[in-house]
Amino acid sequence: MSDKTYLDWPFFDAPQRALAADLDAWAAANVAHLDHGADVDALCRDLVASLGRGGWLRHCVPAAYGGASEGIDSRSLCIAREILARHEGLADFAFAMQGLGSGAISIAGGEELKRRYLPRVARGEAIAAFALSEPDAGSDVGAMTTSARREGEHYVLDGEKTWISNGGIADFYCVFARTGEAAGARGISAFVIDADAPGLEVAARIELIAPHPLASLRFSGCRVSAAQRLGEPGQGFKVAMQTLDIFRASVAAAARDSEAVINLVGVLFESGRQKFVPVHAEGAGCIARAAAAVGARMIHVSALGADSQAPALYARTKAEEQARIEAEARP
Repeated sequence: MSDKTYLDWPFFDAPQRALAADLDAWAAANVAHLDHGADVDALCRDLVASLGRGGWLRHCVPAAYGGASEGIDSRSLCIAREILARHEGLADFAFAMQGLGSGAISIAGGEELKRRYLPRVARGEAIAAFALSEPDAGSDVGAMTTSARREGEHYVLDGEKTWISNGGIADFYCVFARTGEAAGARGISAFVIDADAPGLEVAARIELIAPHPLASLRFSGCRVSAAQRLGEPGQGFKVAMQTLDIFRASVAAAARDSEAVINLVGVLFESGRQKFVPVHAEGAGCIARAAAAVGARMIHVSALGADSQAPALYARTKAEEQARIEAEARP
């Protein structure tokens, strides 16, 4: 069982503590023993549907469109991802991609787009994907070459995306393409494109050691209505970064489980020098527990900073945590 003492910290409220307890019980009963030898695409579809029926995907969209809180609450995302990842990594993946894949709609979509897509995301009835990376444009988004040229009331997209999670099973993609308002990142716009849009194809499926749906997409004269654009022309980079910012802290939360870290450190020592395992593994465990405790505090403080509903609490908590870390670092 992962350490949950962080839930006593002042920047968590009663609904977030209830989320932790309820989701932990649900995950133990529903996702603890999945068959990874099964069809991974079908398994992910089932997980999205199950998470939707359980009400957990409501944390991925705002309340006005079937969500659990007024805005997307980063602290709740962190709690959910840590718990799901501990029980089943593929369940965490399915949850996270529903939020990341639709986040640009929550942030920049018009009312009609929000009402068309977000309630289905929250119910697990539509699978979302985030299509930003390209073969030669990963962290350097400004190097993007996929283009979207305006033709009357439509845009026509040409280019390729790769490393797209949920590629091949998504019902829609939030796609970023160069529209040419300015050089570099300032000339990119964002669009919602349905998976069955003419001119969009899954060019290749990408196999992984830890299987989940991943693909390259190809756009060949893919024509979409200008009404599918998210935000203003040339604002796509800003929309992408705002989306990633909301979910950034949750990536660390999904990786944080003190017992998993301790076990891994113990295994590494055991595989190294067998005769010193008892002494070193115990010491490593102490180090891992301390690192996990500090890491948990900083992850959730970061999540608090991403939640626009709590700026004053974030400023106070950040200062308190910095003082605490400095005090613990003193000899």
